[in-house]
Amino acid sequence: MEKPIRNIAIIGAGPAGLIAAERLAGAGHRVTIYERMASPARKFLLAGRGGLNLTHSEAFDVFLRRYREAGDWLEPALRAFPPQALRDWADGLGADSFIGSSGRIFPRAMKASPLLRAWLGRLDALGVKLASGRLWTGWDAGGALTFRVATGDVETVRPDATLLALGGASWARLGSDGGWVPLLAERGVTVSPLGPANGGFTVAWSPVMKERFAGQPLKRIVLRCAGEEAAGEAMIDAGGIEGGAVYALSAPIREAIRRDGAAALEVDLRPDLSVPELAARLAKRRKGETLSNHLRKAAGLAPAAIALLRDAAGAALPDGPDALAALIKAAPLRLEAPMPIARAISTAGGIARNEVDAGFMLKRLPGVFAAGEMLDWEAPTGGYLLQASFATGTAAAAGIDAWLAHG
Repeated sequence: MEKPIRNIAIIGAGPAGLIAAERLAGAGHRVTIYERMASPARKFLLAGRGGLNLTHSEAFDVFLRRYREAGDWLEPALRAFPPQALRDWADGLGADSFIGSSGRIFPRAMKASPLLRAWLGRLDALGVKLASGRLWTGWDAGGALTFRVATGDVETVRPDATLLALGGASWARLGSDGGWVPLLAERGVTVSPLGPANGGFTVAWSPVMKERFAGQPLKRIVLRCAGEEAAGEAMIDAGGIEGGAVYALSAPIREAIRRDGAAALEVDLRPDLSVPELAARLAKRRKGETLSNHLRKAAGLAPAAIALLRDAAGAALPDGPDALAALIKAAPLRLEAPMPIARAISTAGGIARNEVDAGFMLKRLPGVFAAGEMLDWEAPTGGYLLQASFATGTAAAAGIDAWLAHG
C-alpha cells in the first residue's frame, strides 16, 4: 500500500526546523516552514560570522557530559545523529569541514552563508515551502494553527502534524524571543523559566578596572566554581566577566547565585605553573623593580591580569612570594548576577523533559512536537549547541514520521 502524503507544519526556520524539514520531505511528506522573520536561519548566519563551529571532535562520552543533567535525555538523539553525522551532512553540502586545533569542527569557508545557500537549495528541490513573515499566535478554537502576517490578517493552518522549533529567548531581534512560552502554558505544558546561558556575570569592578581594562582578554586561564573548572579565555567587561571559560561554568555559577546570592569564582592566571614554581620565580625580584613589572616579567602576567589581581585582593597585593603565588593561582571574584538574557548566546530552561515522549511529541498535545533550544537543555559553546539542535530536529522528524505511520 502506498504511503499517504501528509501535510506537516514546521514553525521556526533555524537549524532544528530546517533539518527536520529536510528529513520529512525526504520521507515523502509535504512540508511548509513558517518563519516570523523575512528570511530563514538568521541566528545561524550571525553565529557563523566569526567562524561557524558546527560540532566537536572529542570522544562521544566526553561530548555527552557537556550537556550535564540533560545528557541522558539527549543521548538517544545524539547517538542517532552524532557529530560525525553532522559533519558528513555538512560535507554533502560542500562544507569541506576540518578539525581545528581546539578539536572544534568548522566548514572550510568558516562562514554559515555558503552552507545555508546550499541547504536552502536542497530543501527547495525536495519541495519544502517557506512561508516567511508569519508570527505564530497559537491555536484557534477549532485547533488550527494561527499566524499573524504583516498586514495584521490572521491565517489558519490545519496540518497533520506540527513541529515547534522556535528557539529560546536570547536573540529577540532575530526572532527568538520566547513568545511561545505563554502559548504552551495556556495548554498546560510545563516550561522551566527561560534564562541566560553562555552569557556573562556581573562583577563590582573598581573604577580603574572598568575604565582601563574593559574589553581586555584573560588568556590561557582556568576558572573554578563549586568544585568544577573550565580552561580557556575570558573577557573583562565594564560590568563583569564573560567568555568561553565563563560560559562553560554557567550552570554552577547560576546555581550558586540562586542559592547563596552570589557565586565565588577562582581565577587561575597561570594554570601551567604550581604555587611553588611561581613562588620561586617571584622570589627573584630586583631591587627597585616595580611590582607590576615584576609580575609581568617573573609571572608572565599581562596588564589586565595584574589589574584583576589588584581588584581580587581588595587592597595592596601581598609582598611575600608565596602569598602572591597563591593569589595568582586562585584570585577570588564575586559574581553577583547573570548579565541580561539579551546578551546571552543561548537560553537555559524550556519545555520540561517530562512533557515530551521519546519522539519529542508533547504529551498534552498529540501531533505537536518540539525540538532545538525550546527544550530544557543547555550546553557550552564549542559546537554543542548546534549539534543538539540538529540531533533533536532529526529525532523529532523521525518521531513525526513514526506517529503519522501509526496514526
